[in-house]
Amino acid sequence: MGFKTNAMVMRGAGGPEVLAYAPVTLPWDPEGSGVLVRLVAAGVNPADTFFRSLGPYVGEAEGCVLGHDGAGIVQAVGRAVSGFAIGDRVCFCHGGVGGAAGTYAEHAVVPVDSLVKVPDSVALEDAAAIALVFITGWEAMVERAGVGQGDLVLIHGGAGGTGQMTTQIAKALGARVATTVSSAEKAALSAAAGAEKTIPYKDQDFVAAVMGWSAGQGVKAVLDNIGGEGFLQSLRVLQPYGHMVTLMGTPGDLEDGTAYNANLTIHNVMMLTPMWKGLTAHLRRQAAILRTAMDWLAEGRVFVRISDRFALQDAAEAHRKLESTGGSGKIILTMPG
Repeated sequence: MGFKTNAMVMRGAGGPEVLAYAPVTLPWDPEGSGVLVRLVAAGVNPADTFFRSLGPYVGEAEGCVLGHDGAGIVQAVGRAVSGFAIGDRVCFCHGGVGGAAGTYAEHAVVPVDSLVKVPDSVALEDAAAIALVFITGWEAMVERAGVGQGDLVLIHGGAGGTGQMTTQIAKALGARVATTVSSAEKAALSAAAGAEKTIPYKDQDFVAAVMGWSAGQGVKAVLDNIGGEGFLQSLRVLQPYGHMVTLMGTPGDLEDGTAYNANLTIHNVMMLTPMWKGLTAHLRRQAAILRTAMDWLAEGRVFVRISDRFALQDAAEAHRKLESTGGSGKIILTMPG
């Protein structure tokens, strides 16, 4: 059994030109526990360009459909599904790591455990853009770092999609946030998301700037999405017993043993792990986080800044935009019809 639709399909690993608009058949089983969604929009994330360049985690590059975030309208419901009906507005984070087709498509088949209803007051484009960045920010600030009222936080890349969302989450938890940014324009975007202090890292030593901002105390948590030397120098701004949360992997400690001597806790956050390892309980946990995202969007506690929209067939251009300019919000794909 299957459902025929159209998608942007990888012809192999490589540059944006490997993405081609082509027919695909999704593994749709009307008797199963999946939900067929007619997509309205899909998020574009740096992870997509990683998988496009190097190949997916699961299976071969040829034939892979990228994209993790999606939102749309339920078109059909498997017989084993309860709680969803045709016509429901929904969003999810599923697919795009190889194996199951991702969201660069006109339709998606989504396991019911990963599906979340979108409130009527929330735009489907916003719902499509928020899943990966909100789950990442929540796992970092809430589940790993335990950020709360009055805590000081440093977020690198404050103007990117993840940076803006994590700033909003931390501020909603009562934290005070400093960010690093590359330009005055990006400083304004980061400040609009709630950053109290924006640090132009090209012109200033961010370590000195953070220590000055914190009156020499340092911060409770750092969100690292730069890695390497940036990760290592960020250890210097953490308070004793502080939390380093990295999206880039852990390069180790400084030569003087800063992390060890200050009892720092180092966390890795890679929110796609439950998907490609098939960790059902964690997929349900992430769906619960996404439900919180929908509530917070509806309540106005967070917002999504969509910087660019591209038609599905122009996904290659979306990748070129992301790779050439870096983050200043979210890029989405919109579907025909």
